[in-house]
Amino acid sequence: MSAFQAYRMGFEIAVIEKQKNSPAGQLTKNEFVGWVDDENLIKKIASVSDVLTLENEFIEYKVLEYIENLGKKVMPSSYTISLIQDKLIQKEVLAKVGIPVPNFVQIHPIESYGKIAEKLGTKFLIKSRKMGYDGYGNFLVKNQKDFQTGQRKLSERYIDLMAEELIDFEKELAVMVVRSKKEIKVYPVVETIQKNHICHTVIAPAQISKKTSGLIKEIAVESVKIVKGFGIFGIEFFLSKQKKIYVNEMAPRPHNSGHYTIEACTTSQFENHLRAVLNLPLGSVDMIKSFAVMINLLGKRNGDGTIKHYSNALKYPDAHLHIYGKEESRIGRKMGHVTVIGDKLQTCLLTARKTEKEILI
Repeated sequence: MSAFQAYRMGFEIAVIEKQKNSPAGQLTKNEFVGWVDDENLIKKIASVSDVLTLENEFIEYKVLEYIENLGKKVMPSSYTISLIQDKLIQKEVLAKVGIPVPNFVQIHPIESYGKIAEKLGTKFLIKSRKMGYDGYGNFLVKNQKDFQTGQRKLSERYIDLMAEELIDFEKELAVMVVRSKKEIKVYPVVETIQKNHICHTVIAPAQISKKTSGLIKEIAVESVKIVKGFGIFGIEFFLSKQKKIYVNEMAPRPHNSGHYTIEACTTSQFENHLRAVLNLPLGSVDMIKSFAVMINLLGKRNGDGTIKHYSNALKYPDAHLHIYGKEESRIGRKMGHVTVIGDKLQTCLLTARKTEKEILI
């Protein structure tokens, strides 16, 4: 989606991906197949690029440092990524300056459930410090057995772990912040509803007080400034049942909770991200209708990415359907999304839900 916006704006694009014919690679002849551990490949993509940016935060910041040392501009920078990609470091950086975050501790190899429970309570989360997304890097702990199981399971993904306080939340919220060298703008605060730990529904704007929305925006902007972030950032929050605000995580890239902006806002998160990294004037972040609902189209079966009942989904004239072009579908994998905008929230919700039900992918 970032590549498409770059193409629409008249920029040439280059893509590096592990497999040929990736969704972004389909838009360019400059598709480099491989990965960032290949130094020669990094040199090739850097040689055809003026600015490099990211669609995830999993590339080790030292690789980005290497690209910067080649004389190329990387946004967000290696410094910013070094403060964000490790969730423990991210929380330490935010907490140090007073940003509200859940209580957290590092898990050492010989750490006991009892010691962590003394600090965080008997129920808490184990998180992979890196490589965690869509719930894959989280494990809920309720007892000693869970603690051992969680450590074993998550260590297979990434060896370093942390534990975090379990927040009894009323709503999960998110906001997109876009920052260039000259400007900073904040999109509306949205509510995110999860399904099996994966973002399923986004409601814009979130049905919260103006005061709460204002505080969340202030915290989000401060969080981006702390890490010297430029480009688009997605910041996730918990609103507790006691109306306390906590930063859950921040992502230095376009974010799933911001996909609704393609149709719902004057300037999408993807276009504004490109404007920011190219240091162009930022576009308006205002919504063009009162409400928007975005629902992710999650894989409903394992197999190829063939779409079934496409025409049924298109019978809803207010639905904007996005299919990502992934060749393989897996149960729960994000294969696309649908967005509905309008002046009545319940109508938007109903239409988006009906459209999602029609699609089999």
